[in-house]
Amino acid sequence: MNTDLLVVGSGFFGLTIAERAARELGLKVTVIDRRPHLGGNAYSEDEPETRIEVHRYGAHLFHTSNERVWEYVNRFTRFTDYVHRVYTRHNGEVYPMPINLGTINQFFRSAHGPDAARDLIREQAGELAGTDPQNLNDKGIQLIGRPLYEAFIKHYTAKQWQTDPSDLPAEVISRLPVRYTYDNRYFNDTHEGLPVDGYTAWLERMADHPNIEVRLDSDFFDESQPYSKSNTVGQVPVVYTGPVDRYFDFSEGHLSWRTLDFEREVLPTGDFQGTSVMNYPDADVPFTRIHEFRHFHPERQYPADRTVIMREYSRFAETGDEPYYPVNTAADRERLLAYREESKREKNVLFGGRLGTYKYLDMHMAIGSALSMFENRLQPFLRGTASLTSGDGEA
Repeated sequence: MNTDLLVVGSGFFGLTIAERAARELGLKVTVIDRRPHLGGNAYSEDEPETRIEVHRYGAHLFHTSNERVWEYVNRFTRFTDYVHRVYTRHNGEVYPMPINLGTINQFFRSAHGPDAARDLIREQAGELAGTDPQNLNDKGIQLIGRPLYEAFIKHYTAKQWQTDPSDLPAEVISRLPVRYTYDNRYFNDTHEGLPVDGYTAWLERMADHPNIEVRLDSDFFDESQPYSKSNTVGQVPVVYTGPVDRYFDFSEGHLSWRTLDFEREVLPTGDFQGTSVMNYPDADVPFTRIHEFRHFHPERQYPADRTVIMREYSRFAETGDEPYYPVNTAADRERLLAYREESKREKNVLFGGRLGTYKYLDMHMAIGSALSMFENRLQPFLRGTASLTSGDGEA
C-alpha cells in the first residue's frame, strides 16, 4: 500500500491533518471521501446561471479568536472584511439579532437605555425566578422573559427540533444572549471574514501538495475499494472523520442527529431580502431561515437582475441523511461512551472532526482540534518517538 497515512474525510479536520503530515513530515498521505467533491460541508460552488458562490450545505461563516488557527488558515487564503449580521422576521416586522438594545426597544416600542432594559428583562424573567426549569420552554422564559422568548425563540426552536420546547430538556439552552448595546454583530471573535476566492479554492490549496493524493467517490466501507476499512486498518495509521457509530457498524446503536434540507431558487431580482441571512421564528412559516448568497461577497460583480436564495429546513436525521448537529440525549451519551471504549481497542486509528467525536465543531474549532491532534498525538507517533493510543482523545 503506497501511503504512510490514510485520512477518511476531506473536511477541514481531515485536510489539516493531511497538510501537516505531508508538509511537516514529508509523508505520503491519501485522503478519501465518499462524496464527489472535497471539503465536506464547507464545500461551495458557483450557481451555473448567475455564477454566485453558494454554500451547498448551508452558510459557513469563518470567525475565530484563536491566533494559532488564524495564522494557519491565512497560509491558504486571504479573508474579506465581511461581518456577519442576522435579522429575524416576526409578524411582518424585521428585527436585529441576537437580541440587543435595538431589538428590545423596537419590540416594546420603547427607548430604554442599557440599565432600564436590564431591569425590564429581569422583571419579565422573574416570572419563573427561584424555580428549577426542567424543560426548554420554561428555561427560556426564565432567561429572557415570556414576550421575547415566545416571539423569537419558542417557535424557531420547535422548527429546529421538530419538538415542542416543553418536551425538550432545559439543558439544550444554557443561556440566551442579550446585549444591552446596539451592537448587532453575530460573532464576538477577534477575527472574522470570508475567503476571498471562496471555500473550495481554500480547501483545494490545503490539499495541493505533491505528497497528498485525494480520492473522491471512495467509500471507506466499500470493501471493493483499495482504501477500505478492511484493507487499511492495522496496515497504516488512519485518521477517521466519519460518523463514529458507522465505523463500528452501529454495534452500540445509532447516535441521533439533526439534519438540514435546502431549497435553492434563482429569483429575477438583484436583491431579495437585503441581507445574507433572515431568520423566520414564526410557527406559520415552515423553514427556519433564508440565505441570500450575494450578500456574503458584496465586493464581487454579481448580476444586477438575478439573485440566489436558499430556504433552510431542520429535522431529525434518518438513515441516509447527512448528519449536521448532534442531538446528544442521555441515551446518545451512553452510546458515545461505549463507542469511545471500542475506539481505544482499534489499532492506530484516531477519530476526529464533528462526526468522529459526536461534537458540533465550528470550522475554527475543527482546525484547532486537528492541529492539536497532529502535534500532540500523531506527529510523535509518526516520528517514532511515542506510541499511539487509538480513539478521539476524550476520557
